Amino acid sequence: MNIFKKILIAIIIFSVICLNGFPVHADSVGDPNIDSGGGGMGNGTSQNFWSPGNDGVRITVVDSETGQPQSASVDYTNIDASDIRFHFGQVSKVQYASGTSLSPSTSTYNFITPSEPLPAIVGDGEYWSSNIDQIRSYFTDEQIVKRIAEHTSIDYDDLVNGDYKLMVEPIIYVTYHGQRTAMTATEAALYDQQTGGDIKRYFADLSHKNLPLAMFLEEDDLGYSAWSGSTNSRMTNSDIINYLGVGIVSFKEKEDDVEVDAFDYEYRVDTDVYTSVTVSGGEHTPDNPVTVIFEIKNKRYTVNNVVYPDGDSQLVWCKWHTPQTEQQVEIKVTVYGGAEASETDITANIVDLDKNPPPNPTAYDRNNGFTASSVSRKEEKSSNSWSVWSAYWAENWVWVPDWNWVTVVLPNGMITGYWQDNGEWEDHGEWIFESKSYRVSLSAEMKITPDEKNPTASGKNMKSGYGINEKVTSFVSGNGEHTDMQNAVTYFPEFGYKTYWRLLENTSGGGFEFKENKYSTYGNRTHFTPLWYPDGTYTAYTWALDCWTPAGMLSLNLTDDVSIDGNVYDDWHIGPTY
Repeated sequence: MNIFKKILIAIIIFSVICLNGFPVHADSVGDPNIDSGGGGMGNGTSQNFWSPGNDGVRITVVDSETGQPQSASVDYTNIDASDIRFHFGQVSKVQYASGTSLSPSTSTYNFITPSEPLPAIVGDGEYWSSNIDQIRSYFTDEQIVKRIAEHTSIDYDDLVNGDYKLMVEPIIYVTYHGQRTAMTATEAALYDQQTGGDIKRYFADLSHKNLPLAMFLEEDDLGYSAWSGSTNSRMTNSDIINYLGVGIVSFKEKEDDVEVDAFDYEYRVDTDVYTSVTVSGGEHTPDNPVTVIFEIKNKRYTVNNVVYPDGDSQLVWCKWHTPQTEQQVEIKVTVYGGAEASETDITANIVDLDKNPPPNPTAYDRNNGFTASSVSRKEEKSSNSWSVWSAYWAENWVWVPDWNWVTVVLPNGMITGYWQDNGEWEDHGEWIFESKSYRVSLSAEMKITPDEKNPTASGKNMKSGYGINEKVTSFVSGNGEHTDMQNAVTYFPEFGYKTYWRLLENTSGGGFEFKENKYSTYGNRTHFTPLWYPDGTYTAYTWALDCWTPAGMLSLNLTDDVSIDGNVYDDWHIGPTY
């Protein structure tokens, strides 16, 4: 090529750039997996040649998991390609990989001239250079992606929600054996195989270097491996077909809304409790964790760094202390980490169990038709189990090569050189989830005995009309968060285990006992059995409760008994005094 022709080409290229320009894209919506290489090219012939700027791309919308086409392919180019007489149809690389055979065609070639011109796709290594940053920017620009959605008949919101990816392949428009011809890198390699190397014979530096190296993957995707070989030499047909001439644009999966499941609670006054919710939806790693905020009685309890794998859930809780009076407490739970914040409201009903102590029994009380009732048991759960997800980063350091030619001028003026790898180590690791299990168990024992002031009691035998004492002890075991058992309430057979009850008190002696009875002459912690209670077994029932864990409350049903034989009047003796 003489100097006049070189200058003329440079002027033409400069004019095209000035007239068209490459738009600066402000709104990026995709993640480009595209890199490029290339180098200088030789001269063509009058029947087989290519002019810089005669390039374009084939765009195919594919499934983000299977890689299978979800739209017809469309070809974008800045030139008027209506003169194309020889092509292979709009067939994508993935279709060739799936077995579609190469089929030359002389039918009308379909193309689209985009309203925003493409950047240079295929360079010549001298005057017409492609810029990978411009290419990446172009195919991730929101307006461009919207145009692609229109041309592929896929709704834009669906296109960018993470279910789809764009497969982008560079195209060249050449004069081949005197005919205007369109071909992707894959098609050039396949046709070169069919023709015994005829494409390479005329276009080797273009068809087997600059075209296939115009786009290749930086990371494995859709079954195609990242290219780590040379970026400035002629490629084999096999490497082109298997690795090169393709870029992929991914769209961040639309973050699933975090769902929150919550339950209304009943708590006792003046008690340490847990309020828990279960969050789910999407995958949340330490890179994009969930935050849960509980708002209770003008206080905020924030739980940060909640993580869990896709398809699973996480139990999240806060511990707080209930007020000392009966009331309803509204708890607002806000969850951040999804596409939008999720909110839910929990109503906590705070009740006071110390409201129905039995009346003072008298000598005149009667219940001639009394029939002992069976014990009416309440909610019981002796253990709770739950698990908590955590995640750790598993490093996977991979050497990413970057081969560069270093030119060396020898003292005798000869030019030589060598390849130098300027690559670097990159961590291609991933988050690994681990689940740790927790379990908490409650055990308790109840014991009632005749009151210590009962003069005629023997062991567990006593007369009616006297009092009984009670002691409840508990033990909590396990490896998870919990409170101690905080309440115990005892019900009695003379009231059919309802109507009246006694809330026990946690004493300094390490257990729960009756509160001091205001009707007791000695102020004892006692409950008086009714004078009329018939002989036989007297069974008291205690509900031991309010051992709270993040997975709910633990409670136990306990019973114990004494034996009634006679009544307090049997211990009275009437006689003269001396």
